[in-house]
Amino acid sequence: MLQQAFGTSQSPVILQGEGVVGLEAAAASMIGPGMLVLNLVSGMYGRPATATGPASTRWRSSRSRSPYDSSVPAVSVADAFRLRSDITVVCVVHCETPSGTVNDLDAISAVVAEHGALLIVDAVSTFGGIRCDFTAWQADLVVTAPQKCLGGTAGLSLLHVSEAAWEHMAANPAAPSGSVLSILDWRHAHLAGQPFPFTPSVTDIYGLQACLEQYLLEGAEAVLGPPPRRRPGRTGRRRGPGLTLWARDPAIRSDTVTAVRVPAGIDERELRARARGGIRGHAVRRPGDLSGIVLQIGHMGPGAYPLSPVIALTALGRALRALGVQADIGAGVEAAVSALEP
Repeated sequence: MLQQAFGTSQSPVILQGEGVVGLEAAAASMIGPGMLVLNLVSGMYGRPATATGPASTRWRSSRSRSPYDSSVPAVSVADAFRLRSDITVVCVVHCETPSGTVNDLDAISAVVAEHGALLIVDAVSTFGGIRCDFTAWQADLVVTAPQKCLGGTAGLSLLHVSEAAWEHMAANPAAPSGSVLSILDWRHAHLAGQPFPFTPSVTDIYGLQACLEQYLLEGAEAVLGPPPRRRPGRTGRRRGPGLTLWARDPAIRSDTVTAVRVPAGIDERELRARARGGIRGHAVRRPGDLSGIVLQIGHMGPGAYPLSPVIALTALGRALRALGVQADIGAGVEAAVSALEP
């Protein structure tokens, strides 16, 4: 079922452990001695991707420590390859949820493929909510998880692994073995008669099965398609009641999370606390560079249905008014509703 959902010919890997375990396993398994890694950093989740690598070079979306309000241009990736033709692995986060921005994987992956490097993609907050074409991207290792757009539990990592990635990991002397971070140990674990390296989380597997049944029954076209389909994909690109969206370029604003700039003089923690009670989705706090500056509203899984953004914007507007901000709730709701129209 997962292979069908991924739309690939490769057998996927279901790794035990929340998505960050899959990301750590990807770095540990793919990066080894003598490899130069190009880490594309457009937000806080891109920063630790090469922590286990012996050598790395980075391209940041902003030269300052903050704001992380833009994405990585493919032309900059091409420039990096011109400077260092010995880049072995490229790491990129598809959607940076703290800043609500999306990197253009179609363009970036084309550059990576042209130069023969291996591509690692963090698609934890995009698979099932934004188009993810692992085959078209020629992606070598993609990590996603069921707890975001699929609306499942946070106990598994779901991996697409290319044949080139399997060969690369097998030849990497630093790749873990007999470890919770070993991807190689799980390559054949799904086959009848093969033992599991570790005891699998059976309840999480049943949860994943339920999510995949729903996803496949609904169909990717319905899940990802434009209005009047069930999911309000373009909501993340609309402004709220008197708020400014964080990402500067509308083209890079995520369809799975809306990130808005907190108005000057407003305590983000108090705003979030007041709004949270009336939001079916999630008004979340992100530690790090954007703490207190940006408020994120996730619309993934159960929160990605037509009325969810309407409820979220109403709750957020009421919270803003309670804190003395002139919030046009009607305009915010109208923008959300218009995003659902054909």
